[in-house]
Amino acid sequence: MILVNITGGSTNAVLHLIAIAHSVGVELTIDDFQSVSDRTPFLADLKPSGKYVMEDLYAIGGTPSLIKFLLKEGVLDGSGMTVTGKTLAHNVENARDFPADQDIIRPFSNPIKPTGHIQILRGSLAPGGSVGKITGKEGTVFTGKARCFDAEDLFIEALEAGTFKKGEKTVVIIRYEGPKGGPGMPEMLKPSSAIMGYGLGDDVALITDGRFSGGSHGFLIGHVTPEAQEGGPIGLVRDGDTICIDSEKRVIDITDASEEELAKRRKEFVAPASKYDKGTLRKYAKVVQNASRGCITDA
Repeated sequence: MILVNITGGSTNAVLHLIAIAHSVGVELTIDDFQSVSDRTPFLADLKPSGKYVMEDLYAIGGTPSLIKFLLKEGVLDGSGMTVTGKTLAHNVENARDFPADQDIIRPFSNPIKPTGHIQILRGSLAPGGSVGKITGKEGTVFTGKARCFDAEDLFIEALEAGTFKKGEKTVVIIRYEGPKGGPGMPEMLKPSSAIMGYGLGDDVALITDGRFSGGSHGFLIGHVTPEAQEGGPIGLVRDGDTICIDSEKRVIDITDASEEELAKRRKEFVAPASKYDKGTLRKYAKVVQNASRGCITDA
């Protein structure tokens, strides 16, 4: 968790580590990620938010040298046993130190951001939690009008048709892409890349109950829980609703829809039929837990 925040790593780590912890009987929650993020600086000047690539990190020693650096700084516990049969500290004791003149990994005294980029947001849009990858490059607060799409491809069609304009603050909602709705929680790399490719990164934020690639960047919030397929508030959002994403307060809200209005919409809500009525994906959709629980299937 510390290494993910130090390097600006993928939000997928939240899913994977919660699921891995569950498999060995350790309780790990999205709030644990927030706690670690709050006390861990963002140090790696790596793409997609920075200027270097992973090959550059490899050239100065790679992950072993980074772990050795973090052990020296006292932010990692080196006594943990690893799959090599040796401790973490023993594994990297012969790794080379970073060159004195490198600027790929910042010193703790001069971080890119004093806290981590992984942010857990809750609110009327995501009462069960959501995950943002907020490096600061994209800002920390975004407010705009909702445009809702019930599938990834529908958004791409609208984008290619010229629906979105520069200067118009828009929050794109791509839903029914969650663990059950996908099913399988697909990555929204194509939509997030298209937003940047069309030069709309400053004007369009993206919220989804799906997930994102580690290569995605922009104002992106994923893992929205409850997902639309389960009747979560993301499925109740309508075009024109005002959405506020505030990573400083860790809030994601539908600001102009009252509780009464949302309750009315909830009564009218009918989830679409499952995309699969048989086979493995149908079985998966029935048993998979939500993203905040790591999409585990044996709870």
